Amino acid sequence: MLECWPLGSETLIRFLLDFSTKLRCLPAAELQRVHPDFFGRHPREREVNENSLKRLNGYLENLQKPGLRSHKPARLTFYVRETIQNFENEQESIKEPGFRTVSFTLDSKDLRSTVLGILNSCSLSTDHVQSLSDNIGSTKTATSSYNRPIKWDKTFYSFTGYKDPEEELEQAQKTEITIISWIQSNQHMAQKKMSNSIPLREELERLKTELSNELQLSNVRWQRSWGIAHRCGQLHSLGRLIKHNCESLKNAKGHTIIFTDRTGVSAAGHVMLGTMDVHHHWTKLFERLPNYYILQRKLLQLQDRIGHLLGGIEVVHIEDLQPLLTMEEQYSVLDAFCKKLLNRRVPVHPRSLRGLQMILENDSFVPRLHEMGHFIIPAVCDPPSLQWFLLANAEKAREKLKRKEELKIEEQELTQACKDSASLSRLYKEPSVSCEQMINCCRRLIEEPLPNLLGMNLCISHYYSVLQDGDLCIPWNWKSSNSTLAT
Repeated sequence: MLECWPLGSETLIRFLLDFSTKLRCLPAAELQRVHPDFFGRHPREREVNENSLKRLNGYLENLQKPGLRSHKPARLTFYVRETIQNFENEQESIKEPGFRTVSFTLDSKDLRSTVLGILNSCSLSTDHVQSLSDNIGSTKTATSSYNRPIKWDKTFYSFTGYKDPEEELEQAQKTEITIISWIQSNQHMAQKKMSNSIPLREELERLKTELSNELQLSNVRWQRSWGIAHRCGQLHSLGRLIKHNCESLKNAKGHTIIFTDRTGVSAAGHVMLGTMDVHHHWTKLFERLPNYYILQRKLLQLQDRIGHLLGGIEVVHIEDLQPLLTMEEQYSVLDAFCKKLLNRRVPVHPRSLRGLQMILENDSFVPRLHEMGHFIIPAVCDPPSLQWFLLANAEKAREKLKRKEELKIEEQELTQACKDSASLSRLYKEPSVSCEQMINCCRRLIEEPLPNLLGMNLCISHYYSVLQDGDLCIPWNWKSSNSTLAT
């Protein structure tokens, strides 16, 4: 029965996968259109989907709680992958994927209706849900006739004073959330969570400082926005490992440690500790760290070689815009690309592209110029076509790089001004929020100041939410009661 579906997983997709395993009729190709794991080279879209899926998972879990009488409507936004079908081949192939945004309001107490609405909004198949409904109906006709929901006449709500659920849903769909009213409604809850999290925040800083000093680390970071309790647990786990394998962990001296989904060494040379791996995997990695120094030198040499062949351009790896690749994966991509350039050498002036940057991707097909000024080059790109593209867009890239530095300075100034005006302890943005979006948001916050949020943390994101540790999240294009939505 639908009421027994396992909804305790991190994402909707796992929930749908469990569901499809039982019913064997939800194609994997459809799941790729919403799952964050298939958005590796689109970090902004991936993060929006991850955050929406987390909120959706919590909403679905609440529907299963016994005795639930009321709940708050939730407004969610997803990026859905659009595919282009190649009819020349028998199989469908994705060439240049695009995205469309899907937004909908959740305000149903019925699990089946909620899931149907989600699938329809994302243009996913609902056949399996309908067929399940038919099967349940054929076997439980008598029971369902007694358990069907009661639909009262409008006069019932007028006489009793109860709220009409249909009117509430319609109102939730029509009502636009405004920033001031939302903060006023959620400020007390956020302050309470913030107060409760203070001991954990202090514990996190203490653990981070102690481990950094003991291992002489350059930094400790997290790839994902885990809660403070989760982060403390990861640092405690690393602390226990130090006590048992102190000698091998000395190899981490000078490194940055990143807690992420996999264990290895990143393309930038950082130590990645997979949070789902056991201590044995971490220990083996620390023991092998000295072996990576040779590979890292070879990787840097490859980057210099490619840059020289392409007119002095700098080959970089930007973690916020690319998947967190291992050093072995990055070396393999660079090596294959360098051999291609050597086999089909193109005449590029040795210094014509000096000062410009490019990142190399293994899963894209068309070269493009990023809004922040660096080139995004597919590893499969044909060298003559690449030469033409780089030279044709070089001047535009220089202008964008210059503009990027100006935007960074403006963003820092506006962020500090907003932080001071609202007495915030911290004002930050999610990686999926661009520099221009942050600037747009801060400018409007200065024009329409927030209520006093003394000591609070404010995160600029794509949605409204109160995080588990008390941070307030607002969308960068928030709406005020006296203005239209930002574009």
